[in-house]
Amino acid sequence: MSDLKWYVMYTASRSEKKVATRLREKGWEVYLPLVTELRQWSDRKKKVEKALFNGYVFVKTQRNQLWECLQVPGAVKFVHFSGQHATVREEDLDIIKRVVETGVAVETDGSEIEPGEKVQVIGGALQNMIGECVEKGNKDYFMIRIPGIYQNMLISIPRKFLQVIPEKIQ
Repeated sequence: MSDLKWYVMYTASRSEKKVATRLREKGWEVYLPLVTELRQWSDRKKKVEKALFNGYVFVKTQRNQLWECLQVPGAVKFVHFSGQHATVREEDLDIIKRVVETGVAVETDGSEIEPGEKVQVIGGALQNMIGECVEKGNKDYFMIRIPGIYQNMLISIPRKFLQVIPEKIQ
């Protein structure tokens, strides 16, 4: 079944977990990257798990089964770019999984960011990962673009762990 692909589903607000659970119950392979956040209320603090990409769930299915996936309560639509259903490569999902598993501080940023310098991580939990470096305030952020959903993951990494990769002369 080589026509199985990871499609990008858009869900109703704050229902990513419910949609993922319902899709799994129906037998689909689903990936929902979650991050733990410390929330402060007036009387207490609590750790909550939230979706890394608000409103997005990744579903591994065939193109002719997309409509079936959308019958799940909370599912809104599949993401399209220039008339095509958005898909994400397995390698890109592996990068997201690796970042989430290391538990490094992660922010996502859906804005268009001009390409910066390419960097490779030379130490720490994300060693050998390649992406772009983005300076934000006085911190060093490492950015990985997830092309299928036009999202960027910004990861705070100490400068000493980043090495600039020189551009190849064409």
